Amino acid sequence: MSIAQMRITDIRTTTVAVPLEAALRHANGCHWGRFIRTIVEVDTDAGITGLGEMGGGGESAETSFRGLKNYLVGHDPFALEALRFLIANPTAGLYNNRTQLLAAIEFACLDIVGQALGVPVHALLGGKLRDAVPFASYLFFRFGGDSTGCHEVRTVDQLVSMARALKASCGFTSHKLKGGVFPPRHELACYRALSEALPGDSFRYDPNAAFSIEEAIRFGRAIADLTNDYYEDPTWGLNGMRQVRAAVPIRLATNTVVVNFEQLATNLRDPAVDVVLLDTTFWGGIRPCLKAAAVCETMQTGISVHSSGELGVQLATMLHLGVVLPNLTFAADAHYHHLVDDVIAGGKLKYENGAIRVPAGPGLGVRLDRDKMETYAALYRRLGDYRYDRDPARPGWFATVPNSAWADPEAAFWFDGNSARAL
Repeated sequence: MSIAQMRITDIRTTTVAVPLEAALRHANGCHWGRFIRTIVEVDTDAGITGLGEMGGGGESAETSFRGLKNYLVGHDPFALEALRFLIANPTAGLYNNRTQLLAAIEFACLDIVGQALGVPVHALLGGKLRDAVPFASYLFFRFGGDSTGCHEVRTVDQLVSMARALKASCGFTSHKLKGGVFPPRHELACYRALSEALPGDSFRYDPNAAFSIEEAIRFGRAIADLTNDYYEDPTWGLNGMRQVRAAVPIRLATNTVVVNFEQLATNLRDPAVDVVLLDTTFWGGIRPCLKAAAVCETMQTGISVHSSGELGVQLATMLHLGVVLPNLTFAADAHYHHLVDDVIAGGKLKYENGAIRVPAGPGLGVRLDRDKMETYAALYRRLGDYRYDRDPARPGWFATVPNSAWADPEAAFWFDGNSARAL
C-alpha cells in the first residue's frame, strides 16, 4: 500500500497507574503516589501503529478518546492541519475543549508518519540541532513513602539532601522547587538553602500561582540576589504577572497564563512574562509548540519545555521538540526521575550529565512493553482515579487563588496509597 493512501482504522486506549517514589505535594493538592496516564494507540491500514499519551489530573481520559473514534477512522494521518480543525476547531471547541486530546492524537500521527518514512520525528520538524535535551531537577515537597518516613521531603535538610542526591545521580546543574505548599517563609528558607548548598548551579521557583501580588513581590525581592533562571507563575493572570514583573528584578516564566497563541500575542504586545514554557500537551501537540517557539525566537522571548507529568511516550515528544529548537536556552522540566518505572520497552530513558538523549528510532522512537502495560493497567483498575486537586493530609481543604491556607511544615505524614497518615 502506498503511504499516500494510508488511513486510520482504529484508536485504542489503556489507562495505567505508574508508581512514584513518593507522593508529590503541590499548591493545588497532590500527586497521590502514582501518575495516571492514558496511553493512546492509533492503528492504520498499513499495519503501522502510532503512540500518544495524555494525563488527566489523576483521572482516566479513555471515555473522551472513545468519543473521537468516529472523527478519526478513515482520516489520513499525514493530514495534520486538517486533523487540528477536525478535532479542535476553535469555535466548536468552545463547547468541547479537545486541545489536550488533539495533542495525544498528533503525537500518534507524527509517530506513524515517521515510521512510514523511516525517520525520527525530529527530522519531520526540521532536523535536530543537538542530540540531547538538558533538564532541571524537579524538586517537590513529598510525603514519606512508608511508616519509616523514607523519601519524605518537608524540611530544609531533607530538601537539600534530595537535591544533592539527584545532582549526583542525574547530573543536574539547574534546580526547580515546586512550592506553594507551606508558608512562604518556610519555602523561602528552603530555596535559599538550595542555593547555598549547590554553588555554581542555577535555580527556579514555582508556587503555581498561589501568591497574592503583594506576596509574590515580597518573595521575588527576597530571592533576587540568587542565581535564578526565572521565577515561575508566582501569581495568577497576565495582569497580575505584569505587576510582579514591574516590581521584581527576575525574569518571570509561565506555563499557565500563556498556553495558546492569543495569550502569546497579548503577552508580546504588553509583556507580562519573559519565558514561555511550552508543553506538548497543553498547547495541543508538538507542532503548535514549534510554531510558538518560532514566534518567541523572532521576538526574543525566552522558552523552555514544560513537564505535565510524563511517561516515556510524552517524554519522547518533549525530546523531539527540544532537540530542534535553536532558542532553547533554559533546561527543560521533567517529573520523570520521580517515577519508579515506565511502560516503554527497555525501561526508563536515562539521564546523562543532566540531559536525556532523543530516541534514535523512526517516529517517536519508543515502543510499549506489553507486560509493563498490563501490570500498570491492572494497578489502575485496582486503585482507580484520585483527586489531584486535593491534599490527602488536609481533609476539606481546597486551593484558592491566591492561597492563604498553607500546610503545616511541622506536621509529618506518610502516604499509604489512599490516605495520609501521621508519622
